[in-house]
Amino acid sequence: MSGNIQLLSETLAAAKAEGRAALIAYLPAGFPTVDGGIEAIKAAFDGGADVVEVGLPHSDPVLDGPVIQTADDIALRGGVKIADVMRTVKETYEATGKPVLVMTYWNPIDRYGVERFTAELAEAGGAGCILPDLPVQESALWREHAEKHALATVFVVAPSSKDARLAEITAAGSGFVYAASLMGVTGTRESVGAQAQDLVERTRVAGAGADLPVCVGLGVSNATQAAEVAGFADGVIVGSAFVKRMLDAPDDKAGVEGVRALAGELAKGVRRQA
Repeated sequence: MSGNIQLLSETLAAAKAEGRAALIAYLPAGFPTVDGGIEAIKAAFDGGADVVEVGLPHSDPVLDGPVIQTADDIALRGGVKIADVMRTVKETYEATGKPVLVMTYWNPIDRYGVERFTAELAEAGGAGCILPDLPVQESALWREHAEKHALATVFVVAPSSKDARLAEITAAGSGFVYAASLMGVTGTRESVGAQAQDLVERTRVAGAGADLPVCVGLGVSNATQAAEVAGFADGVIVGSAFVKRMLDAPDDKAGVEGVRALAGELAKGVRRQA
């Protein structure tokens, strides 16, 4: 079975054809349990997410703020394994028919084996991987296997990225480019800021030949911010706000309902554009 990069591309193109940004939700696998995480991801899709990133919990995350770190700790204490991540992708894709990516640091893939990881992700129906700490110049082996299995390779750019690096990343990446709206770790913020718009514009200019969608994450937590980002980006990525709904809920069922409700609010936000 081949992966679903085509489904991802078609989903992003369909949102663009509707004159809106796509809504991309992030939730870690195994949180609060493997089954509970699967239900939460289904709820995000049900509420209006176009794409979901499934986080592979890591003990030493460099990009994730305290909210996602807390969820990762819960998942790791529960014994979550890469097999559980693959099962999460498989069950949510089969239930929804929508694109599901994995967001992971490089070390777990390196230890697991690139060929094995890409083959299993494709077999599960995954659309690709977001790799925040894999340098482009060290990504040839990953990209070779990802391409073989029809998986997207999504790299992360930041406001500090120079134009030459943006050009390199957009030429090497596929699916979309993840634009980190600010320097720092994930988390909800009062304002997403002008840095994000400038980064999106620079990335589009640098990658004019590649024509990859540019999706913005880090800091978006409500419909107003989603509408603001939707005014200049191809996709709006929300993670910590979903995880916080789960963490703050009195029980798992309420957490799932909180995820569904937030997805509905954000889906309206990306459609109205500030």
